[in-house]
Amino acid sequence: MDSSTLRRIFKAFQYSDFRLMWIGACTSSIGTWMQIVAQGWLIYRLSHSAFLLALDQFLGGIPIFLFSLLGGVVADRIERRRILLGSQYLQLASAATLTVLVATGTVHVWHILCLSFVSGFAQAFGGPAYQALIPTLVKREDMPNAIALNSIQFNMAVMIGPALAGQTLARLGEKWCFGLNAVSFLAPIISLSLISARFLPEKTTESMLNSLKQGIAFVRKQHAMEALIVLAFCMTALSMSMRTYIPVFVKDIFHRGPETYGNLLALMGAGSIFGSLTIAAMGNIQRKGRVALVMLICLGAGISGFGLSKSLPFSYAMLVLVGFSMMAVFATVNSLVQLITTDAMRGRVMSVYNFAFRGGMPMGNLLSGWLVPLLTAPVVLGINGMLLILVALYYLVVQRRVAAL
Repeated sequence: MDSSTLRRIFKAFQYSDFRLMWIGACTSSIGTWMQIVAQGWLIYRLSHSAFLLALDQFLGGIPIFLFSLLGGVVADRIERRRILLGSQYLQLASAATLTVLVATGTVHVWHILCLSFVSGFAQAFGGPAYQALIPTLVKREDMPNAIALNSIQFNMAVMIGPALAGQTLARLGEKWCFGLNAVSFLAPIISLSLISARFLPEKTTESMLNSLKQGIAFVRKQHAMEALIVLAFCMTALSMSMRTYIPVFVKDIFHRGPETYGNLLALMGAGSIFGSLTIAAMGNIQRKGRVALVMLICLGAGISGFGLSKSLPFSYAMLVLVGFSMMAVFATVNSLVQLITTDAMRGRVMSVYNFAFRGGMPMGNLLSGWLVPLLTAPVVLGINGMLLILVALYYLVVQRRVAAL
């Protein structure tokens, strides 16, 4: 790979504020994924309940569904750095509390569920502020590259965090995963204190409700935006529950331990990094909508393949495909939403997108948590994958607003 290609892939790194935010977010995401792995393992160890695994994901995601629209209005009214700092402090406190509970041997599943809700509440306000802040750190023409690179940091964390968690779980126990996650929140706190970019919102006497209505009206006027919002909900509702049930596959189908669990998530993360790098290298390409829908078909095929697999090597391959296609479609759809909106409306529009994108996760997990005991995890994932393929074909062939973008 020559130097010009590398410069094109990592173009957004020329902006120092973006570099700082990227490093801080990546460090924190690695800690978060260590906690996600350890938390899923701990819940299943304490309860051996697939439903409680799904309920934990639901409680972590439902505050985002309930409060992210309000979070978007706040992100357009208050300096976004301050919102992000508050979010990081609250998540740090939640991780530290869980560390103490596990270290003292007093943890119960209900403690974990409550702290998941607290962290989700913090993310409901931090998410729209973060998504609105990142594009303002680079020039408009470099926005797709910045969004793709931001996906890379997330997926480096998905690869590194579970791998570290698998080793840490096997050797040191869950408390170290939770403790390291608490420490990792110091990285974005330091980054936020160092960046020079500031968002100074215009003074307004308008009520928060009217501001929220303006954001929703903006989305509805952009007909392609409506389709992207629906697509975001469908793809997370049908795809993200797969990660929830990987502990079930590891324990009940492959009869392996936490290291295999970490390896599965790490391979999915490796595929995600490759997918994000591919989108970053492509830059501000034409026909992003068609690329996203083709990748959605690949995502559905990978999820169905993993769900119905009885072979561990084949499951490894399917998770690489899932990771690649998932991040390719997520990064492309996010870029389309960011390019359509304006800076003044960015917080509110991204909160509507976040509402759909993150709201699909608890809804999908809640539905799958009900269906898995009835149909088994492999059957539910197989059905989810087929439904994703049908959604993509609908937007490719019938309702072509997304395909035309």
